[in-house]
Amino acid sequence: MDAALEKRQVKRAYKLYAPAYDFVFDWIFHPGREAAIRLLDIHAGQQILEVGIGTGLNLPLYPLHCRITGIDLSEEMLEKAQEKVVESGLGNVTLKAMDATVMDFGDSEFDAAVATYTISAVPDPVGVLREMRRVVKPGGAIVLLNHFRSHRKVFGWLEDMLAPVCTRLGWKSNLALEPLLKQVGLTAESSTKVNLFNGWHLIKCVNRK
Repeated sequence: MDAALEKRQVKRAYKLYAPAYDFVFDWIFHPGREAAIRLLDIHAGQQILEVGIGTGLNLPLYPLHCRITGIDLSEEMLEKAQEKVVESGLGNVTLKAMDATVMDFGDSEFDAAVATYTISAVPDPVGVLREMRRVVKPGGAIVLLNHFRSHRKVFGWLEDMLAPVCTRLGWKSNLALEPLLKQVGLTAESSTKVNLFNGWHLIKCVNRK
């Protein structure tokens, strides 16, 4: 599919999801979110980038002693996140509408970056991960929480069959982890399965550049 068309489909899908996103998805995915933020091992004063921050469901999980910059392609999702920032008085959070494949940040600007349930939703996951590597300092953590294509033959086949429909709904059902990391020069330092039926992978990489 054409990347520009897929980007429009993603924006359209998440514009529709924004009003009910928290109600539908928070309880299912919350355990993984908590584990992902813990895995960042955030220290006082660190600058953390969250790619695909959506409605800001992760915001209450961050310690107050760090600075959070959250970006998302969907302005409607960011409006929900901004409401949480204002309601909770989170002065350490900055939100920006941005295409994660062309981030408006300097090289090595962040101590760490995290993307929860995002990498399979973006049209160009390779481009996003390359940008995450660019803006994270050498030795910084890059944490990914996502569903990836199953290694089991039957499940992988089903995910391939569902891929065209899922893409129109705003995510990829058959994104393979190992080829993705290899393309951007990342290695999984740790990998665990989380959430319902252990259907999602929590990956931590160290930005060795």
